[in-house]
Amino acid sequence: MVTLISHVVRRSVLLLLILFGAIGLTACSLQPFKVNAAQVSQYVVTTLSDPKTFNPALSQEWPAVSIFTDDFLVDQNGITSDLEPELAEFWTLSDDKLKYIFTLREGLKWSDGQPLTAEDVAFTFNDIYLNEKIPSDVRDGLRIGEKGALPKVQKLSDRQVEFLLPEPFSPFLRTLVGTSILPAHVLRESVTTNDSKGNPQFISVWGTDTNPKKLVVNGPYFIENYTTSQRLVFRRNPHYWRRDNQGNPLPYIERIVWQIIENTDTQLLKFRSAELDALGLGPDDFSLLKREEQRGNFRIYSGGPASGTNFISFNLNRAKNSRNQPLVDPVKSGWFNTLAFRQAVAYAIDRPRMLNNTFRGIGQLQNSPVSVQSPYYLSPKEGLKVYDYNLQKAKELLLGAGFKYNSRGQLLDAEGNRIRFNLITNAENRTRVEMAAQIKQDLSKIGMQVDFTPISFGTLVEKLSVSRNWDCYLLGFTGGVEPNDGSNVWKSTGGLHSFNQGSQAGQPPLIGWQASDWEKEIDRLFIAGAREFDEQKRKEIYAKYQQIVQEQLPAIHLINPLGISAIRNFVQGVQYSSADRRGSLWNIYELKIAEN
Repeated sequence: MVTLISHVVRRSVLLLLILFGAIGLTACSLQPFKVNAAQVSQYVVTTLSDPKTFNPALSQEWPAVSIFTDDFLVDQNGITSDLEPELAEFWTLSDDKLKYIFTLREGLKWSDGQPLTAEDVAFTFNDIYLNEKIPSDVRDGLRIGEKGALPKVQKLSDRQVEFLLPEPFSPFLRTLVGTSILPAHVLRESVTTNDSKGNPQFISVWGTDTNPKKLVVNGPYFIENYTTSQRLVFRRNPHYWRRDNQGNPLPYIERIVWQIIENTDTQLLKFRSAELDALGLGPDDFSLLKREEQRGNFRIYSGGPASGTNFISFNLNRAKNSRNQPLVDPVKSGWFNTLAFRQAVAYAIDRPRMLNNTFRGIGQLQNSPVSVQSPYYLSPKEGLKVYDYNLQKAKELLLGAGFKYNSRGQLLDAEGNRIRFNLITNAENRTRVEMAAQIKQDLSKIGMQVDFTPISFGTLVEKLSVSRNWDCYLLGFTGGVEPNDGSNVWKSTGGLHSFNQGSQAGQPPLIGWQASDWEKEIDRLFIAGAREFDEQKRKEIYAKYQQIVQEQLPAIHLINPLGISAIRNFVQGVQYSSADRRGSLWNIYELKIAEN
């Protein structure tokens, strides 16, 4: 499941259902690219914000540059979700299910031409992902058993690497999906050298201020150029390992331009003016563009429900920062940590109206942290708790918990404090802004005053992961078929456990942080689910986790939209998938631009 952005997703930051498609360049800079495009094949895609880092081990956002730059030991097919070998040609598992041995493909190279070997794999895991001094979310997904023990990784030969697990761990292979391999010959020194604060220099390398020429990758493309707030340009990696059935090198497209457009309305305008190759569609966009398919020379692809979640979350953190200051106003913290308060909010949000108005009916009500495509998804018919719109029920819960109303219908707590809090979301996403505006209206009907403040995605991420100074946010996580991919979100020690975020590597310690009993129970269930290989028993375990989330409501789930994208007809090889967070780009190496 994901990210903050993101399946619940394992890494993904806060990563966050930002739809992406392709878009042309602004008028002032379009001509040079048009000239170059006449010489090379080019595909232009778009994102809502600048990348926060080029370092895949530290990234907590989605989409990320790794879509284009990174291959993994194991990947999944975007259509079937079946596991497929990628950098690894094959793997074996011992009878006791404790030892995986991966054999790499022969002749793998980095984008600088240096060999990619098992030494790079061992370095990536031992020195980076399993290094407690480096704050990587990958490590959360690799913690095994009650003690959170980590695998042991060793190089057996140039092409073979062994992973020795402390106990059987059923989601291990899917944990490797999306886990980048990094070049030892470039980054080893940054891991072994500390900065002035005693942290590995690796934490600050490959930031977005890095010269792209210093970035060494193994995927179909490398970063050729980055202009802040404008675009990233990716160039075909001449050392990429894939070949088509005729032996031709992949990818087919020479250059990818990832245009940074910080407004979905602007993205739509540029698509309609024929400057774009593709566009991820929101509900309003679909209604408008469906009528223009033939004239606009594009096709609208629909892959069913999107593989992610949309929700609001309250800050349940009772800890203090290193200056002994509460992270959350103690008065508000008392409200947020009252279960009846959260449940009343869930009953007061008119999700059917949100589905009909904001989403134009293009979606479905969402009740679970697990994506609907997952075999582990628990439906309401199977016993999942549902909060149907019910203002009377919401008010009864509040009154029963000691809240009260004044003569003007304003909600007060037992001490007479007006219930007023701030709701934030990323301003770049029009759909989320509309959802939040409705939530403000809905909660006013039960006497709550919601101060809605759209902010930039970068500022929002800083609030969630660094200062932790926030009341309530509306975001989404990307999804996937394996619940354990969301361990960094749902385990109490996870790097994306934003509703009650504990101390993280490289940050000042928190004072008085603790997990609740139900958080600890979710921890136990994730451990049990990872140990279990019987699929029916795994479903029962993850059903209990979904029931706890819906009872305790650390996240109040809203609407699951349909995954839709409009793509120009000259883009060939598209296999659009809503089940894969990469959408139409999961097989980017196979896409072609047809000649006019």
